[in-house]
Amino acid sequence: MKYSDIPTDDIITKTIEGLTERNVAVHLVNTKEEALDVVTKLIPSGGEVMTGSSTTLQQIGFVDVLKSGKHPWKNLKEEIVQESDSVKQLQLRKMSVSSEYFIGSVHAVVDDGRTVTASASGSQIPSYAFSSDNVIWVVGAQKIVPTIDEAFSRIREYVYPLEDARMKSVGASGSVLAKMFIFEREVMPNRHVHMVLVKEVLGF
Repeated sequence: MKYSDIPTDDIITKTIEGLTERNVAVHLVNTKEEALDVVTKLIPSGGEVMTGSSTTLQQIGFVDVLKSGKHPWKNLKEEIVQESDSVKQLQLRKMSVSSEYFIGSVHAVVDDGRTVTASASGSQIPSYAFSSDNVIWVVGAQKIVPTIDEAFSRIREYVYPLEDARMKSVGASGSVLAKMFIFEREVMPNRHVHMVLVKEVLGF
């Protein structure tokens, strides 16, 4: 299958039903501009925000909003970047996994509602799994696949080469598939997981 194709409306509907059954609140939008609008409205004024490294968040403009400082939130990533002491910076990174709102993406969505996220450091996984009370994923609909095996194939055959090339293009040595996280469902009553599903090709 082609991993950059937007699926049919029937498949998108099936996927939304699967996500909803797994306690993920889905917000279906048509464009990246609409996605940015939904994300900003989901975070209340004064909310504590942390983001994972995400091409998707860059593409919808959310990273630029955070960097501009023209927002009503507490930006934890800015505090981390501005800290010059490496020991203190590491402590801030560890503390950030319990941020009130964690914004990121996933790398594959099975049409039954499961998601798979690949990571080199694993830094976003604690927040996705447990430590943040509010998780918002922004996901291009091209990431929908029919099976969990296809999800892993998508990551290994399509996502990883693109991310590896991106890392090398900015002067890094490349990327690595070090950790994988499968989200089956949310069971904690105090947690709220949202997916802003966009009918555009976003991210890898």
